[in-house]
Amino acid sequence: MADHFQLRLVDSYMLASAVRHLVFERVDGQPLAFTPGQFLQIHFHYDDGTATKRSYSVASVGDGSSPNTPCEVRRIEIAVSYVEGGAATRLLSELPIGGVVDASGPYGRFCLQATDTHPRYLLLATGTGVTPYRAMLPQIEQLLARGDREVVLLYGARSEAELLYGEQFEAFAQAHPGFLFHGCLSRQARAVPRSSDRSGHVQNVLAELGPSAERDIAYLCGNPNMVDAAFAALKDFGLPVAQIRREKYISSR
Repeated sequence: MADHFQLRLVDSYMLASAVRHLVFERVDGQPLAFTPGQFLQIHFHYDDGTATKRSYSVASVGDGSSPNTPCEVRRIEIAVSYVEGGAATRLLSELPIGGVVDASGPYGRFCLQATDTHPRYLLLATGTGVTPYRAMLPQIEQLLARGDREVVLLYGARSEAELLYGEQFEAFAQAHPGFLFHGCLSRQARAVPRSSDRSGHVQNVLAELGPSAERDIAYLCGNPNMVDAAFAALKDFGLPVAQIRREKYISSR
Protein backbone atom coordinates (compact mmCIF):
# COMPACT_ATOMS: atom_id res chain seq x y z
CA MET A 1 0.00 0.00 0.00
CA ALA A 2 1.31 3.47 -0.91
CA ASP A 3 2.48 5.67 1.95
CA HIS A 4 2.77 9.46 2.26
CA PHE A 5 5.95 10.93 3.73
CA GLN A 6 8.49 13.72 3.43
CA LEU A 7 11.91 13.41 1.84
CA ARG A 8 15.01 15.41 2.75
CA LEU A 9 17.70 15.98 0.10
CA VAL A 10 21.09 14.69 1.25
CA ASP A 11 23.09 14.73 -2.01
CA SER A 12 22.79 15.60 -5.69
CA TYR A 13 24.98 15.74 -8.77
CA MET A 14 24.64 16.04 -12.53
CA LEU A 15 24.54 12.79 -14.50
CA ALA A 16 24.39 14.60 -17.84
CA SER A 17 23.92 18.16 -19.02
CA ALA A 18 20.16 18.00 -18.40
CA VAL A 19 19.78 15.15 -15.90
CA ARG A 20 20.37 15.38 -12.14
CA HIS A 21 20.77 12.48 -9.71
CA LEU A 22 19.08 13.26 -6.38
CA VAL A 23 19.53 11.34 -3.13
CA PHE A 24 16.93 11.64 -0.37
CA GLU A 25 16.23 10.17 3.05
CA ARG A 26 12.84 10.02 4.70
CA VAL A 27 12.35 12.79 7.28
CA ASP A 28 10.77 10.26 9.66
CA GLY A 29 13.94 8.15 9.56
CA GLN A 30 12.16 5.11 8.18
CA PRO A 31 13.51 3.08 5.22
CA LEU A 32 11.60 2.97 1.95
CA ALA A 33 10.23 -0.46 1.13
CA PHE A 34 9.80 -0.86 -2.63
CA THR A 35 9.99 -3.47 -5.33
CA PRO A 36 12.67 -2.55 -7.91
CA GLY A 37 10.89 -1.08 -10.92
CA GLN A 38 8.41 0.93 -8.86
CA PHE A 39 8.17 4.73 -8.70
CA LEU A 40 7.48 7.54 -6.25
CA GLN A 41 5.43 10.68 -6.71
CA ILE A 42 6.71 14.11 -5.64
CA HIS A 43 3.85 16.43 -4.62
CA PHE A 44 4.00 20.23 -4.91
CA HIS A 45 1.99 23.25 -6.08
CA TYR A 46 2.04 25.45 -9.15
CA ASP A 47 2.49 29.19 -8.62
CA ASP A 48 -1.29 29.64 -8.61
CA GLY A 49 -1.65 27.18 -5.74
CA THR A 50 -2.93 24.25 -7.79
CA ALA A 51 -1.73 20.92 -6.45
CA THR A 52 0.24 18.70 -8.81
CA LYS A 53 2.70 15.80 -8.75
CA ARG A 54 5.42 14.12 -10.81
CA SER A 55 6.45 10.47 -10.95
CA TYR A 56 10.07 9.25 -10.70
CA SER A 57 11.31 5.66 -10.73
CA VAL A 58 13.39 4.67 -7.73
CA ALA A 59 16.99 4.26 -8.88
CA SER A 60 18.35 2.99 -5.55
CA VAL A 61 20.30 -0.26 -5.64
CA GLY A 62 18.97 -2.25 -2.71
CA ASP A 63 19.61 -5.72 -1.42
CA GLY A 64 19.31 -8.94 -3.38
CA SER A 65 15.61 -9.47 -2.87
CA SER A 66 13.98 -12.04 -5.10
CA PRO A 67 11.94 -10.81 -8.08
CA ASN A 68 8.60 -9.25 -7.13
CA THR A 69 9.75 -9.01 -3.49
CA PRO A 70 10.14 -5.65 -1.71
CA CYS A 71 13.52 -4.48 -0.46
CA GLU A 72 14.31 -1.65 1.95
CA VAL A 73 16.63 1.29 1.32
CA ARG A 74 17.63 4.26 3.46
CA ARG A 75 18.89 6.35 0.55
CA ILE A 76 16.15 7.03 -1.96
CA GLU A 77 17.64 7.92 -5.35
CA ILE A 78 15.95 9.30 -8.45
CA ALA A 79 17.11 10.80 -11.75
CA VAL A 80 15.37 13.97 -12.93
CA SER A 81 15.39 15.19 -16.53
CA TYR A 82 15.22 18.94 -16.83
CA VAL A 83 12.25 20.28 -18.80
CA GLU A 84 12.53 23.86 -20.07
CA GLY A 85 10.13 25.98 -18.04
CA GLY A 86 9.02 22.95 -16.02
CA ALA A 87 7.62 23.49 -12.54
CA ALA A 88 9.14 20.26 -11.19
CA THR A 89 12.47 21.16 -12.82
CA ARG A 90 12.50 24.47 -10.97
CA LEU A 91 11.55 22.83 -7.67
CA LEU A 92 14.13 20.06 -7.81
CA SER A 93 16.96 22.00 -9.43
CA GLU A 94 16.73 24.73 -6.78
CA LEU A 95 16.20 22.39 -3.82
CA PRO A 96 19.15 22.85 -1.42
CA ILE A 97 20.81 20.10 0.59
CA GLY A 98 18.52 19.66 3.57
CA GLY A 99 15.49 20.81 1.58
CA VAL A 100 12.27 18.85 2.05
CA VAL A 101 9.61 17.70 -0.42
CA ASP A 102 6.36 15.80 0.00
CA ALA A 103 6.19 12.35 -1.57
CA SER A 104 4.12 9.20 -1.76
CA GLY A 105 4.55 5.66 -2.97
CA PRO A 106 5.72 3.27 -4.04
CA TYR A 107 3.52 2.67 -7.07
CA GLY A 108 3.67 0.55 -10.21
CA ARG A 109 4.04 -3.00 -11.46
CA PHE A 110 6.97 -2.59 -13.85
CA CYS A 111 8.88 -5.23 -11.91
CA LEU A 112 10.56 -8.56 -12.52
CA GLN A 113 8.13 -11.38 -11.81
CA ALA A 114 9.01 -14.50 -9.82
CA THR A 115 6.71 -16.47 -12.15
CA ASP A 116 8.73 -15.63 -15.27
CA THR A 117 10.34 -18.77 -16.66
CA HIS A 118 11.68 -17.60 -20.02
CA PRO A 119 15.46 -17.91 -20.32
CA ARG A 120 16.21 -14.37 -21.56
CA TYR A 121 15.19 -10.90 -20.48
CA LEU A 122 15.33 -8.09 -23.03
CA LEU A 123 15.50 -4.75 -21.22
CA LEU A 124 15.12 -1.64 -23.40
CA ALA A 125 15.47 1.94 -22.22
CA THR A 126 16.03 5.52 -23.26
CA GLY A 127 16.95 8.47 -21.04
CA THR A 128 15.95 8.21 -17.39
CA GLY A 129 13.95 5.11 -18.34
CA VAL A 130 17.08 3.16 -17.41
CA THR A 131 16.66 3.92 -13.69
CA PRO A 132 14.38 0.94 -12.91
CA TYR A 133 16.99 -1.41 -14.34
CA ARG A 134 19.67 0.09 -12.08
CA ALA A 135 17.46 -0.73 -9.09
CA MET A 136 16.98 -4.27 -10.44
CA LEU A 137 20.70 -5.11 -10.60
CA PRO A 138 20.76 -7.17 -7.36
CA GLN A 139 17.75 -9.17 -8.56
CA ILE A 140 19.37 -9.64 -11.96
CA GLU A 141 22.49 -10.92 -10.20
CA GLN A 142 20.38 -13.52 -8.40
CA LEU A 143 18.73 -14.60 -11.64
CA LEU A 144 22.07 -14.99 -13.39
CA ALA A 145 23.46 -17.05 -10.50
CA ARG A 146 20.96 -19.78 -11.38
CA GLY A 147 22.89 -20.39 -14.58
CA ASP A 148 19.87 -20.73 -16.85
CA ARG A 149 19.09 -17.05 -17.54
CA GLU A 150 20.44 -14.27 -19.72
CA VAL A 151 19.76 -10.54 -19.53
CA VAL A 152 20.37 -8.04 -22.34
CA LEU A 153 20.08 -4.29 -21.74
CA LEU A 154 19.73 -2.08 -24.81
CA TYR A 155 20.09 1.54 -23.73
CA GLY A 156 19.46 4.31 -26.22
CA ALA A 157 21.03 7.77 -26.02
CA ARG A 158 22.10 10.43 -28.46
CA SER A 159 25.73 10.34 -27.31
CA GLU A 160 28.06 8.75 -24.75
CA ALA A 161 27.52 11.69 -22.39
CA GLU A 162 23.83 10.82 -22.12
CA LEU A 163 24.31 7.14 -21.16
CA LEU A 164 23.17 7.56 -17.57
CA TYR A 165 24.90 5.13 -15.19
CA GLY A 166 26.59 3.67 -18.27
CA GLU A 167 29.84 2.83 -16.50
CA GLN A 168 27.92 1.01 -13.75
CA PHE A 169 26.16 -1.15 -16.30
CA GLU A 170 29.43 -1.76 -18.16
CA ALA A 171 31.10 -2.87 -14.91
CA PHE A 172 28.17 -5.15 -14.07
CA ALA A 173 28.39 -6.73 -17.53
CA GLN A 174 32.12 -7.38 -17.10
CA ALA A 175 31.51 -9.06 -13.74
CA HIS A 176 28.51 -11.12 -14.91
CA PRO A 177 28.97 -13.01 -18.21
CA GLY A 178 25.22 -13.62 -18.53
CA PHE A 179 24.53 -9.88 -18.71
CA LEU A 180 25.02 -7.95 -21.95
CA PHE A 181 24.94 -4.16 -22.10
CA HIS A 182 24.69 -2.34 -25.43
CA GLY A 183 24.85 1.44 -25.53
CA CYS A 184 22.84 2.38 -28.64
CA LEU A 185 24.05 5.79 -29.78
CA SER A 186 21.76 7.47 -32.28
CA ARG A 187 23.65 10.68 -33.07
CA GLN A 188 27.28 10.57 -32.03
CA ALA A 189 29.56 7.56 -31.59
CA ARG A 190 32.12 7.44 -28.78
CA ALA A 191 35.49 8.98 -29.46
CA VAL A 192 36.87 5.56 -28.55
CA PRO A 193 34.19 3.04 -29.62
CA ARG A 194 33.57 -0.11 -27.57
CA SER A 195 32.70 -3.50 -28.96
CA SER A 196 29.42 -3.42 -27.04
CA ASP A 197 28.31 -0.17 -28.69
CA ARG A 198 25.59 -0.15 -31.31
CA SER A 199 24.63 2.60 -33.75
CA GLY A 200 21.05 3.81 -34.07
CA HIS A 201 17.89 3.44 -32.04
CA VAL A 202 17.33 0.58 -29.59
CA GLN A 203 14.37 -0.89 -31.44
CA ASN A 204 16.51 -1.24 -34.55
CA VAL A 205 19.07 -3.35 -32.66
CA LEU A 206 16.45 -5.95 -31.73
CA ALA A 207 16.88 -7.85 -35.00
CA GLU A 208 20.47 -8.67 -34.01
CA LEU A 209 19.14 -10.48 -30.94
CA GLY A 210 16.51 -12.53 -32.78
CA PRO A 211 13.68 -12.21 -30.22
CA SER A 212 11.32 -15.17 -29.92
CA ALA A 213 8.23 -16.04 -27.92
CA GLU A 214 9.90 -19.19 -26.61
CA ARG A 215 12.98 -17.41 -25.31
CA ASP A 216 12.17 -13.85 -24.27
CA ILE A 217 10.44 -11.60 -21.76
CA ALA A 218 10.77 -7.91 -22.74
CA TYR A 219 10.69 -4.74 -20.67
CA LEU A 220 10.40 -1.33 -22.35
CA CYS A 221 10.91 1.93 -20.46
CA GLY A 222 11.43 5.51 -21.54
CA ASN A 223 10.44 7.70 -24.46
CA PRO A 224 6.91 6.84 -25.70
CA ASN A 225 8.06 6.75 -29.32
CA MET A 226 10.70 4.13 -28.49
CA VAL A 227 8.28 2.13 -26.36
CA ASP A 228 5.67 2.06 -29.13
CA ALA A 229 8.19 1.22 -31.87
CA ALA A 230 9.84 -1.53 -29.83
CA PHE A 231 6.46 -2.95 -28.83
CA ALA A 232 5.43 -3.18 -32.49
CA ALA A 233 8.78 -4.74 -33.45
CA LEU A 234 8.59 -7.36 -30.71
CA LYS A 235 5.07 -8.32 -31.73
CA ASP A 236 6.36 -8.73 -35.29
CA PHE A 237 8.96 -11.13 -33.89
CA GLY A 238 6.11 -13.14 -32.39
CA LEU A 239 6.16 -12.10 -28.75
CA PRO A 240 2.66 -12.08 -27.25
CA VAL A 241 1.54 -8.94 -25.44
CA ALA A 242 1.75 -10.73 -22.08
CA GLN A 243 5.53 -11.05 -22.55
CA ILE A 244 6.08 -7.33 -23.24
CA ARG A 245 5.95 -4.97 -20.26
CA ARG A 246 5.89 -1.23 -20.80
CA GLU A 247 6.45 2.01 -18.88
CA LYS A 248 6.31 5.31 -20.76
CA TYR A 249 8.05 8.44 -19.49
CA ILE A 250 6.21 11.59 -20.55
CA SER A 251 7.71 15.00 -19.74
CA SER A 252 5.33 17.45 -18.06
CA ARG A 253 5.66 21.20 -17.46
